[in-house]
Amino acid sequence: MSASAASPSAPYSAWSLPRLSWRFVPVWRRNFLVWRKLFVERLLTNVVEPLLTIAAFGYGLGSLLPEIDGVSYLQFLASGSIAMSVMYSAKFESLWGAFSRMQIQKTWDAILNAPLTLDDVLLGEMVWGASKSFLSGVAVLLVATVLGLVASPLALFVLPVIFLTGLAFAGLGLIMTALSPNYDFFMYYFTLVITPMAMLCGVFYPVSQLPQWFQQVAAVLPLTHAVELVRPLLLGNMPDNIVLHLAVLAGYGAVSFFIAVALMRRRLLS
Repeated sequence: MSASAASPSAPYSAWSLPRLSWRFVPVWRRNFLVWRKLFVERLLTNVVEPLLTIAAFGYGLGSLLPEIDGVSYLQFLASGSIAMSVMYSAKFESLWGAFSRMQIQKTWDAILNAPLTLDDVLLGEMVWGASKSFLSGVAVLLVATVLGLVASPLALFVLPVIFLTGLAFAGLGLIMTALSPNYDFFMYYFTLVITPMAMLCGVFYPVSQLPQWFQQVAAVLPLTHAVELVRPLLLGNMPDNIVLHLAVLAGYGAVSFFIAVALMRRRLLS
């Protein structure tokens, strides 16, 4: 794939700033139309795991545990599971989904024959990953509401947090896609990054229960900041340090998108 074929404008260096435009919307729409044909099966894939986690740990293990910070373990876990479901959904779409469209199906090659840049394609993929993870997060939120685990209308403010979290993890996933030679490579990311985040970032227990150096690691991970925003809102409280948490998630999204674009330019346009 050449730079001239992939861009309607003059070539630019791999590490120059991404060129953003509304041309990403057709890319997003294309992915949405494909997903819509099998949306029940694909939505269930991303929703069943967090729901099983809530049922198994919340009702099973939770019945043996005391309250945590004044709430039942089921409520504590449900709020963390919303953020975790967003992480998993964005991860699957920006890893396996994006890699398939790029490498196996050659969908990106076809798209880049239109007057779109690689930057447009990646922005469309990132926003699509966030959109799909938004649906997963909302589905878990609705289930938590039906189970009586949502304590306040403040939970509505969880919705923009879910989308922002999806953008952050979709961007990180696209970096791995840019580096990956095959599907097997994603298991390193899953094992070394995603699983530790699920364990360390306050989904299953308070971060304060970890050793000090683990707490310091968790403090810089995006899932921690997502949980710190989602949990208080579901319990009817305004989160502490809102600006900090939002800034960290937005920073992860912006920086990871920049890196993903640069790596993809080097991989596909050089």
